[in-house]
Amino acid sequence: AYSIHLLLKSAGVVGIRAYEQLGNRAFGRSGQVLAACVITIHNIGTTSTYLYIVKSELPLVIQAFLGKQASTGEWFLDGNYLIIIVSALVIFPLALWRHLGYLGYTSGFSLTCMVFFLIAVIYKKFDIPCPLPDHNTTAAPHPTSRVNVTCEPQLFTCNSETAYTIPILAFAFVCHPEVLPIYTELRNATRRRMQCVANVSILAMFVMYLLTAIFGYLTFYTAVEAELLHTYSKVDIMILCVRLAVLIAVTLTVPVVLFPIRKALLQIFFPDKPFHWARHILIALSVVFSVNLLVVFVPSIKDIFGVIGATSAPSLIFILPAIFYIRIVPEEQESIKSRPKIQAVCFAALGFIFMITSLSFIIIGWATGRSPRGGGH
Repeated sequence: AYSIHLLLKSAGVVGIRAYEQLGNRAFGRSGQVLAACVITIHNIGTTSTYLYIVKSELPLVIQAFLGKQASTGEWFLDGNYLIIIVSALVIFPLALWRHLGYLGYTSGFSLTCMVFFLIAVIYKKFDIPCPLPDHNTTAAPHPTSRVNVTCEPQLFTCNSETAYTIPILAFAFVCHPEVLPIYTELRNATRRRMQCVANVSILAMFVMYLLTAIFGYLTFYTAVEAELLHTYSKVDIMILCVRLAVLIAVTLTVPVVLFPIRKALLQIFFPDKPFHWARHILIALSVVFSVNLLVVFVPSIKDIFGVIGATSAPSLIFILPAIFYIRIVPEEQESIKSRPKIQAVCFAALGFIFMITSLSFIIIGWATGRSPRGGGH
């Protein structure tokens, strides 16, 4: 919320409502390109993650509806074919919208799906007994090998996966590239109103993430999988509906994430060109095609996801908003020794510390061969 305050304050000083243009105002063309590149890398990582969820979950949903116990090799149970079909029929048409506001309806529906996911997780906490019977974890590769028989929660656990925790959490809260476009399209837009919208949204997401994590962990304890849904039974009707809701949610969110990617690419390659439908369609097609290639041919993006979360996320949340604020707000209004700018300097330093620490732990994990377990997103 503080970093959004810095962005809105900087935008208010110069009258600019685009993340990349703030970079241009602060550091010239190089600042604009830097901001655009960071946004592009981050959102490509986000889009890839969403499509990986479609790739892994949609075949299971179709398989359950067909009453199959395992995949028998049909093309419609192949995740690679399915993400191409979903991208062509749903994601690409929605990605052609010119304005982000029109995608608010699909975003609202996807949020409703995630609320249903949360309700199901809470319900299952009281429905699944502890210790866990084998049939509740049939989706897990080793159903009973890591079950905490005493069902006692551990307050803190540190292992090779801990290094990925903070980057993934930071990744989950990055909304900053979308803040200024939403600010532009907000009805009766004021800085205070936009800050209120951002604060409420971040708080709501924090509560949803926290409740999902708590109740998911208290259901399975040490048997919980990296991807929570994989810990539940494949044949449970409620969980099947939840899988379907999650698929709808991530599919409808992808076009929203593609919007700042296209905007960033326009800022890099066509900064002064007027809108043209051919360019608009070509960029959308290129991005969707590239992300599909990444998801199809890269077997796992867990490490890539961790690296992007450790680099682009702190840049967008901590570093860039702080240094833009320091450079854009004039000395006459706030000197470098003023309290707001000192806070901004500390905020940027915190981002660098977070980035270096997270990357160090991830690289150490690679070097020692302690890569995290697969299956999660």
